[in-house]
Amino acid sequence: MTAHPTLPPQPWMTDPATRAVMAALAPGGPPRFVGGCVRDALCGFPRVGDIDIATPTPPDRVLELLAAAAIRAIPTGIAHGTVTAVVGARSFEITTLRRDVRTYGRHADVAFTDDWREDAARRDFTINAMSLSEAGELFDYFGGREDLAAGRVRFVGDAATRIREDVLRLLRFFRFHACYGKGAPDPSALAAAGAAAHLTPGLSGERVWAELSRILMATDPAAALTLMEDAGVLVHVLPAWLDDGGRGIARLRALVAIEAAEGLAQTPDPVRRLAAVLDSDPGAADATAERLRLSRDARVRLGRLAVAGTSVAVDTSPADARRAIYRDGAERFRDCVLLSWAAEWAEGRDAHSARDAAMAYGALLEVARIFVPPVFPLSGADAAAAGLSPGPAMGVALRAVEDWWLARDFRPGRDELLARLRAEIARS
Repeated sequence: MTAHPTLPPQPWMTDPATRAVMAALAPGGPPRFVGGCVRDALCGFPRVGDIDIATPTPPDRVLELLAAAAIRAIPTGIAHGTVTAVVGARSFEITTLRRDVRTYGRHADVAFTDDWREDAARRDFTINAMSLSEAGELFDYFGGREDLAAGRVRFVGDAATRIREDVLRLLRFFRFHACYGKGAPDPSALAAAGAAAHLTPGLSGERVWAELSRILMATDPAAALTLMEDAGVLVHVLPAWLDDGGRGIARLRALVAIEAAEGLAQTPDPVRRLAAVLDSDPGAADATAERLRLSRDARVRLGRLAVAGTSVAVDTSPADARRAIYRDGAERFRDCVLLSWAAEWAEGRDAHSARDAAMAYGALLEVARIFVPPVFPLSGADAAAAGLSPGPAMGVALRAVEDWWLARDFRPGRDELLARLRAEIARS
């Protein structure tokens, strides 16, 4: 391994907050940037995510150095060498170099070290094991730079051993391949993932969803799920996964293509994409939400989309679309249009039918974009003024008038609605 001054100064490296933290740590030995910020900078991404820093300095001394520089320090995981530095609105995770003494899945007994290569050897993939000095020198002990350029996600060391240390790495392999991989996956990593697939039920639902949601948000999640299915992993991750001849993945592939065509690819929605994969049986959504420990909102949304997600017919009229948006909201209607369109696409229609479906569903999405549902002009006060007392009868009368208004595409005005209300009361 040699040091390579490969990176010119990046905005995140020269940011005053970053420089303040690096300067504070320098007396304990030169710190380096590590992990995702290095990887993504090498990819040329204009922004990086969290900025992680490694140092040979023991954590107690890190706290002292930050205090001396008047930088707020939080001992977030000091037993494992991790301290969080906070400068203004920015936070930096600082971890002392370490080596694993014994692993317990997610956690490990560690010993601190001053050996950068030893610390890099405990990381999961070569593309995550690089470090970068403040001056831009790249330290790459395991060929991560070449792997990144080749689109190759490769474990540091023996793949099977690394997965046994923490089974979550199995899912991380598919996630990183979905985000950074090019072409066929590393065969040894894929084989090790398949061999350990039966261990994934032991992972917590929250950890599984954290990885699966990122896979679903990738540029080509269908390819990643196909790899997981072929390796025998997906059946352990999604309890409701059914061998439906690949139709679920075909729907997902179609959905991703539609999102790209409609300008939605920059904000991928993992719950909507998950709904595309699942069977329409409500039990499938319930079992999946339970396994993945989804939030209450995500659980409810997945259940609704799994049942009604493909309910928008290709010949739905604009008026029907407006009524659906009024009842259920634009977001849910848009989700149902996208999923219905994806289901049509996945059926492999002929080119003429596909063009017609694209025009029809595209028009419905445009309705969802521009339609602002009006507020129903009547209220309980109007019903009371017309002679109704508060209670079930008032609600029935108002709903009947509202339905009449909706059936006429919101056109009747307040006076017509009041007349209709009086007629409803007279009939009751």
